[in-house]
Amino acid sequence: MESNYNPVPSAEEYSEEDHQFMRRAIALAYEAEREGEVPVGAVLVKDGEIIAEGWNRSIGMHDATAHAEIQVLRAAGKTLENYRLLDTTLYVTLEPCPMCAGALLHSRVKRIVYGAPDLKAGAAGTVLNLFKSQASYHYADVEAGLLADECREQLQAFFKRRRKEIKEAKKEQRLQQDKGETNT
Repeated sequence: MESNYNPVPSAEEYSEEDHQFMRRAIALAYEAEREGEVPVGAVLVKDGEIIAEGWNRSIGMHDATAHAEIQVLRAAGKTLENYRLLDTTLYVTLEPCPMCAGALLHSRVKRIVYGAPDLKAGAAGTVLNLFKSQASYHYADVEAGLLADECREQLQAFFKRRRKEIKEAKKEQRLQQDKGETNT
């Protein structure tokens, strides 16, 4: 059994249902952003129904493993009372990292659809592809690029704003230090 890696399907390859579920994942990414997290959202679907949702929570939970995909896998396992999530599809706004790709393989998710590629840590074809590795004991169908522009723009806007906030905070800190030096 071999992975069906489809890096850039054409728009007509995605169904209206695919678009609907990815839009839900994008909405969940905004929940992450509201909490000060990197805006990544994910939903897991079985038989056309969402069985679990999640977003990045690593900062708030003080947990390096609390990525959107992991949050979804944990919730889905409880819902289905099984860690094997057979015949499911994961929609996620950003390409899974190596940790998440490994967890998706271990949980037997059948299909992974992601929006934006992760140019630094993508493990579903951009930097490396764990889904096509000979070491994988399970294979999944991977499809990239669904609503990629929206997903990428959401992440870029977040990081642009975050860099600006950091720059302004440093500027304010320097001003406060300068005031302190002139008062002494």
